[in-house]
Amino acid sequence: MGDLRLSGITVYPVKAAGGIACSSWEVDEFGLRYDRRWMVVDRLGEFLSQRELPRLALLRTALLPDALCLRAPGLPELRVPLEPPEGPLLPVTVWAGTTEARSVGPAAADWLTRFLGVECRLVYMPDSVVRPVDRRYARSGERTSFTDGFPFLLVSEASLADLNRRLPAPLPMNRFRPNLVVDGCEPFAEDGWRRLQLGPLELSVVKPCARCVVTTTDQETAERGLEPLRTLATYRKRNGKVLFGQNAIHRGTGRLGVGMPIELLG
Repeated sequence: MGDLRLSGITVYPVKAAGGIACSSWEVDEFGLRYDRRWMVVDRLGEFLSQRELPRLALLRTALLPDALCLRAPGLPELRVPLEPPEGPLLPVTVWAGTTEARSVGPAAADWLTRFLGVECRLVYMPDSVVRPVDRRYARSGERTSFTDGFPFLLVSEASLADLNRRLPAPLPMNRFRPNLVVDGCEPFAEDGWRRLQLGPLELSVVKPCARCVVTTTDQETAERGLEPLRTLATYRKRNGKVLFGQNAIHRGTGRLGVGMPIELLG
């Protein structure tokens, strides 16, 4: 194994929408600051994702000093405040779990409904909401935002390179939507990691990531294919699930930067 380093950081302000690649970024109690703090939900408060709406891949975001900027084909740019006005907390559902959120307002709901073609709205998780990480994996009461379950998803460049050697055509890392990309290790070395020191953070690697149809969605066009799930299933299937990447939880806050060294603690 060579010198481990952080080679990529991506924040996804709106769950299921496009990510923002960063050279450096702040980490707070939730994870990367603003990561999955917004989410698109249906009229019942159930989260919407690329699984059923691949068009969400075309939703682009930008973070401005005082606003979240939304861009989508065929629509004018929409800006919403980073902190929505005070209002009631509403129940929303991510997978089987219920948490709370604040509605961003009717303008965002109308904009997203026009774009996606289904009745929906945008919600925000304020700092006051505590959505705990699954107790089976938590170390000391860690929290997360509207993620699928954990503050960080980590993938190594070597794992993607190994997969791409097996594919008819190589795929970019954005198919897997990681927060952190690591260089300097062997393919799938991350499967054996347990604790990492990354700048101000101690990361606990807690659970392999089971992959779904989102990985077959081109993040630039929203078109679907068969890869990479078809190939991954030939050598990365465990107990009926196709695994690629690792979920992690963190201790500490501070700024991460691309090129930062990573120390294996166990």
